[in-house]
Amino acid sequence: MKFIPSAALLAAITLTAGLAQAETTVSVLLDNNAEVLAAFDALSKAYMAKHPDVKFDVEQRPGGADGDNLVKTRLSTGEMADIFDYNSGSLFQALKPEVSLADLTDLPGQANVIDSFKPVVTSVDGKVRGIPFGPAMGGGIYYSKKIYADLGLTVPTTWAEFMANNEKIKAAGKVAVAQTYGDTWSSQLFVLADFYNVAQASPTFAADYTGNKAKYATSPAAMAGFQHLEDVFKAGYLNPDFGAAKFDDGMKMVATGEAGHYPMLTFGLGSVKQNEPDNVNDVGFFAQPGDDAAHNGLTVWMPTSLYAPAGSKNLDVVKDFFNYVASKEGCELMEATNGATGPYLIKGCALPKDVPASVADMLPYFQKDGGTLPALEFLSPIKGPNLEQITVAVGSGITSAADGAKQYDQDVEKQAKQLGLPNW
Repeated sequence: MKFIPSAALLAAITLTAGLAQAETTVSVLLDNNAEVLAAFDALSKAYMAKHPDVKFDVEQRPGGADGDNLVKTRLSTGEMADIFDYNSGSLFQALKPEVSLADLTDLPGQANVIDSFKPVVTSVDGKVRGIPFGPAMGGGIYYSKKIYADLGLTVPTTWAEFMANNEKIKAAGKVAVAQTYGDTWSSQLFVLADFYNVAQASPTFAADYTGNKAKYATSPAAMAGFQHLEDVFKAGYLNPDFGAAKFDDGMKMVATGEAGHYPMLTFGLGSVKQNEPDNVNDVGFFAQPGDDAAHNGLTVWMPTSLYAPAGSKNLDVVKDFFNYVASKEGCELMEATNGATGPYLIKGCALPKDVPASVADMLPYFQKDGGTLPALEFLSPIKGPNLEQITVAVGSGITSAADGAKQYDQDVEKQAKQLGLPNW
């Protein structure tokens, strides 16, 4: 006897098959910072609640040079995940984005992105390739508000005042400056966050540097960042485990009052919110001081970005998710997850009035005319890939500041030639 399925059974079979075909698994590669993972987790869960046929498979990667190499290798071999996070600015340009990354110029969500962000994710062919993932950041120095209060210290506006504060903190038996060279990328701050001061002393440095007319080793203003690394090491201001400590350790030390200072980008507050939430308001922040108190300002980093490789098989779903990330709702969800660590570059996504103390410390720089300046990597396409290894060596007393600056000039030369820049 021949079995003839009922119309209802046929409909159910068809619906089940359709659902199975419709489910899409989007692969994701993220760096392993707690706040990055927390933000993506919140965004993806909210998106899946709206789109139950989509799943996200998240893989973590290290930060710093190891992470850079992994991203470049995956892109070059066609094995990159459907979504990945990475720097904007000069490191983005080093990915050859006009070839390797999907074009997001016509993404509807780009209408929500503040225009100042778009140039730092625009490839040489004029196409926008990324969307902001997180807030803009300041580069400077976190400080322990408790230690400052206990020792009667005031926020420094010159490097000499900063070093005097360090000496008092050391004399009180505390770590003056936390460093975390176990995460090599974190060693770069004294050099990179000093660019506001470099530009005050040498206003054309970015253009001259790009045009091979200025060098770190022969520019006293640019050389100062390397000298700062050497000076805090020689003065004995560092934590004993500075060579092995990691980024989260540094943020914990300054948040709990174990250390007086930690040079870092302002996204670091997300780590405190995730790991030491009771200490969020025990951390203050100030711009890295230079030689002139009258010209004290903040070096600013644009947010990292989310990208998709050009060969993604799930590009339609990825683009729809990116539209959500770039929405006011998505932005506010990131802010609620990691706290307000800086201004977000999504229209209508304002910071709340009750921001943490360190964020309140940062905002006056943005509100003052000329109080901020983009980091060099957003004004020049050149950033040598080995800076973090060089700054670890200088900051550990292995290499002198002068030799470190010379090594970085050589590193930069290789990068400029790879990019085919004129005069190199």
